[in-house]
Amino acid sequence: MIEPSKILTIKEFYESKFKQKGSIFIGQVYPVVQEKQAEEILASVRKKYHDATHHCYAYRVYAKEEKYSDDGEPTGTAGVRILNAIHHLDLYNVLAISIRYFGGVKLGVGLLGKAYYHSALQTLEQAKKIEKFLKNKLKIIFDYSLSGKIHNLLNLHNAKIMQTMFKDKPAILFLIEPERQRHFANAVKELSKGSARLEVLEEHLLF
Repeated sequence: MIEPSKILTIKEFYESKFKQKGSIFIGQVYPVVQEKQAEEILASVRKKYHDATHHCYAYRVYAKEEKYSDDGEPTGTAGVRILNAIHHLDLYNVLAISIRYFGGVKLGVGLLGKAYYHSALQTLEQAKKIEKFLKNKLKIIFDYSLSGKIHNLLNLHNAKIMQTMFKDKPAILFLIEPERQRHFANAVKELSKGSARLEVLEEHLLF
């Protein structure tokens, strides 16, 4: 499977509200890059809105995982509906929370699920979007005699050189799009007859 070279995410925090039979739903969305960051935001929101009936959420972090919670609502009515809204817009690196203040009238499973989905979707739709480009950070170590050819390969595969080092052998730190990495590695192996060494330092960096 070829990985995408970019993702769509939200640019900044956004909030919207609506009422459904007396219940107030506060939709909030946050850009996040790590699960730990999402969990810290959730803890802060729970503290700020401590008097709310429910704090339902979902988040999707690229190349790591997605998670959701109904926070006491009937199973399948809240967290997964919020996650469905994220998937519907094909967003990554986003945390969506729907804070509910119960209005005294039970909505029923069907209407409740629609309310949480609407809360997340309208907030995500209205939030400013931004494209982020994915890069992997690699290091290549090679013989001096291959310097010119290695630089040509880097240019050919649209790699961005970050740092060049010289010790026993020259080495280059560079960024490359994930879907180009395998083709680049094969080209390096063929060009150097296996003498050049590639090291993957970090994956799925966003720029």
